[in-house]
Amino acid sequence: MNTAKYICIEGVIGAGKTSLAKMLGERLQAQVIYEKPEENPFLEDFYRDPQRYAFQVQIFFLLSRYRQQQERFQRDLFYDAMISDYLFAKDRIFAHLNLEDRELFLYDKVASLLEKEVPKPDLVVYLQSSFERLMANIKKRGRSYEKYMSEEYIRSLNEAYNRFFFHYSQTPLLVINSSIIDFVENKDDFEELVKQILRPHSGIEFFSPG
Repeated sequence: MNTAKYICIEGVIGAGKTSLAKMLGERLQAQVIYEKPEENPFLEDFYRDPQRYAFQVQIFFLLSRYRQQQERFQRDLFYDAMISDYLFAKDRIFAHLNLEDRELFLYDKVASLLEKEVPKPDLVVYLQSSFERLMANIKKRGRSYEKYMSEEYIRSLNEAYNRFFFHYSQTPLLVINSSIIDFVENKDDFEELVKQILRPHSGIEFFSPG
């Protein structure tokens, strides 16, 4: 029987992590923690001018995610399961990609203090996807604040995610090749993912459908 009570779904922008978290939350009758990027007042400015707004957007995300994690875990301990559409530690992916050295030094000081207070998940599910699939999904959903993102940024982000999770060892990790499935529209794909997620896990595991 699966022992994971707290599951984080991760992936690059456009990978489908929020959709999977929502669907999995409904299936398991679990509390779902949603990242809310649209609430970051610096995000659209960042996509227009990354160099100028990188630090502001990063610190806002770090502090808002920390507050959200603390509030949810204090209030919702009575749920049998909890699903999050982000892993708190992944914030460092964006920081190392976007911040210059002095900014990164300050960021690391703050992040190191906050990370100690954030509960670690029992399982992380990484939706690994191709650059082409990510761009297609981003274009399809048409979020206004994402229209300024460059293809170069998404490509770099995808590579950074892969590097991060290649070295990830803090919790059990299930890496799913999601480029060739559509768990939102295809019921069989979703059922296969549920089966893979709910089985026992240890270390790093890979699942490639088909």
